[in-house]
Amino acid sequence: MPKLKSFALLISFLLLSIITQAHAALKSINDFTKDMNRYPGYFTFFYDEKNGNLYLKLDKLSQPFLLQQSLPHGLGSNDIGLDRGQMGETRLVQFEAMGNKVMLRQLNTYYRANTQNKAEQQSIKEAFASSILHGFNLIAQDQNSYLIDYTPYLLSDVHGISRQLSQKKQGNYLVDETRSAVYMPRSKSFSKNTELEAVITFKGSKPGEYIRQVVADPYSISLNLHHSLIELPDDKYQPRKFHSQSGFWSIEYKNYAAALDESMFVRYIPRHRLFKKDPKAKLSEAVKPIIYYLDPGVPEPVRSALLEGASWWNDAFEVAGFKDAFKVEMLPEHADPMDIRYNVIQWVHRATRGWSYGSSVIDPRTGEIIKGHVTLGSLRVRQDILLAESLAAPFTKGDESIQDPVRSQLQKMALDRIRQLSAHEVGHTLGIAHNFSASIKNRASVMDYPHPLVSFNDDGSLNTSDGYAIGMGDWDLQVIKYGYSDFTQQNETLLLANILAENTAKGLEFISDPDARSVANVHPTAHLWDNGQDPAIELERILNIREKALAKFGIKNIKSGTALSQLEEVLVPLYLVHRFQVEATAKLIAGVDYDYEVRNSNQIKGAKVVAKDKQRLALNALLMTLNVKILTLPESILSLIPPKAYGEYKTRESIKGRTGVVLDALALAEASVNHSLKSLLNSQRLNRLNQQGMRSTVNLNLADLLFSLNETVFEVYPEKNLKLLVQQRVQFLMVKAIADKAGNKEVEPEVQAQLRFYLTKLASNLSDISFWQNKSAANNQFKVYLSQQIKRYLNTGKWPSDFKALDMPPGSPI
Repeated sequence: MPKLKSFALLISFLLLSIITQAHAALKSINDFTKDMNRYPGYFTFFYDEKNGNLYLKLDKLSQPFLLQQSLPHGLGSNDIGLDRGQMGETRLVQFEAMGNKVMLRQLNTYYRANTQNKAEQQSIKEAFASSILHGFNLIAQDQNSYLIDYTPYLLSDVHGISRQLSQKKQGNYLVDETRSAVYMPRSKSFSKNTELEAVITFKGSKPGEYIRQVVADPYSISLNLHHSLIELPDDKYQPRKFHSQSGFWSIEYKNYAAALDESMFVRYIPRHRLFKKDPKAKLSEAVKPIIYYLDPGVPEPVRSALLEGASWWNDAFEVAGFKDAFKVEMLPEHADPMDIRYNVIQWVHRATRGWSYGSSVIDPRTGEIIKGHVTLGSLRVRQDILLAESLAAPFTKGDESIQDPVRSQLQKMALDRIRQLSAHEVGHTLGIAHNFSASIKNRASVMDYPHPLVSFNDDGSLNTSDGYAIGMGDWDLQVIKYGYSDFTQQNETLLLANILAENTAKGLEFISDPDARSVANVHPTAHLWDNGQDPAIELERILNIREKALAKFGIKNIKSGTALSQLEEVLVPLYLVHRFQVEATAKLIAGVDYDYEVRNSNQIKGAKVVAKDKQRLALNALLMTLNVKILTLPESILSLIPPKAYGEYKTRESIKGRTGVVLDALALAEASVNHSLKSLLNSQRLNRLNQQGMRSTVNLNLADLLFSLNETVFEVYPEKNLKLLVQQRVQFLMVKAIADKAGNKEVEPEVQAQLRFYLTKLASNLSDISFWQNKSAANNQFKVYLSQQIKRYLNTGKWPSDFKALDMPPGSPI
């Protein structure tokens, strides 16, 4: 045993000697970099033009900083989701020396111990894993500094491009280092941030459809990736506590040092740092205003609209007590939009229309926003114009220019939407969440998703004057007051509570994404792309507008020189203009009204079932979307639209049907009916409806729903000609939708029992030939066929045919 110990000591001594000699053999940083270009700053770096390597000088070991990685050059595909200017994760990291290596470690910021007890803090670090992002070899060394070759990490796939392409089934791609290099025009260093960039090429195989649409060579994808190394902000910023009714997002962590009678969860709102020059003044300039910079690549007239819309927020900051604290300017000519020092609004192009979004670089310790970055999809404004033109039929002569009064009004409406979109996405980068209940209170917030509010004048022309709201809404003013008011030397807790009380007094509601986006949601006011205080009344109004617009649809909907086949893409948004209001109205069925309440007193709202009369009104409005007369396209339209002209082709915005190149007369009706039935017969909605009906007779119940559906779809006189086909398709789709739910594992057994009983009765009625005699042969044949389908389903548990209803062409975003 003594010999083994002596041998182990000898090995340790030799290893230490080798490491010491290796360190002694390292050149000094000055000697190693004497022929390189030097870029002094937060992290000084050197660039060797001979080998193309970038070396980073580390004089802040074991000192945390922020690492932000981003995508300056995008792929141009909304379907893949790798956009120009896309921000990656914000990481709290530090460099750590370990022998002859330096590690870049990401610290785990979610699990913390807010205590002065060092041992308790250490226990958290040891309990939850951190992540070493990269290991670097030492290249040179001074007494207090290390030099590392940052190039391998800079040329790696830090943004997860390969992973994203694989998840989207677009092929298998890996970084090709031979076609990747440091990109020096965007690599710079400043006193508080160092910006580094690289061109990275991904080589791959089996490229997918979306890749082929947008890449010059789908086997070789070259993108720029950017790294921002950022000094941590000072400790003068004061986090503001999150409240569920505040309208802000939350930044959360778990505090294991919390007292036993306190919650372990700590939540802050994300916000920019903003202080008054004079905290005692009711209205004061800011110590440092918030400035956003607009992409100079935006063309007019969109540029002016974006500048104006984003600038609306200054009005809200003024209500919060600040004078000229929010500004929007053009990005300086040589500024880098990925530079962490600039809040940026970028105009981003894609092959197809897609979402816009606002993201932020946030200090994960405190919630302080370091940089706001807005991505605005350039094609969305064109979708608004297309929708307006489909409703207005503005091309009376065919050659009307944009100066024509009608077309000018349509463009103005689209630009109003762009103004609002600019304000909306900037709002996200200010820390503000969606408020999908704002539309019921006179369009109280730009943080809602608005549908154009249009009508027809007495002379039959389209009125777009109130298409989109202008300026800040009441909710927006209140949110900024909550998040950005300077409460220095004041009782912040009390004043924040007062702002929330003001919201209630003003009748302002706040319901956000989790309670609004899904068709299964229950809240009666939280909807996307809707208007009006009552969704059902608005649905009836939109259907009336749709009817009038379809009645005059024709060649006046396209310019002279446009192929008639293009009318197909103009028809789609018009025919389906009611689609979003259908979803809003359906949420009233088995709906529940509630707020994000916090216990402040014994007077609470709780969760109230939507009144039966409101549910009945909503059901009646929804049943209108199954009406054959509303669904059937007139012959004037069907006989006008030919197959695609040579050189043109169908897109995702076109009508998908089953009649080959010829326009399918039933396709849009089928897609629309399927949409209404999916919304109405959602599994969770059926379960709630049954439970609510059993809880009280004052509530709508499942039997009410089935009776009304049957009365609308089956207890009607048979139509003739094309309307008969539409009627039969509606009947088939309804029966199949109910059958799908009758055997769905997400539907409660008591509900399944009622659905199967309904189908049993319906099959019996349909098979009674004597009842259907003296009707058309086509109608009799279909009733017998449908009865047979139902009976087979009831016997086998499976619908006998493979028929799948057509889906809607894309709707969101508009």
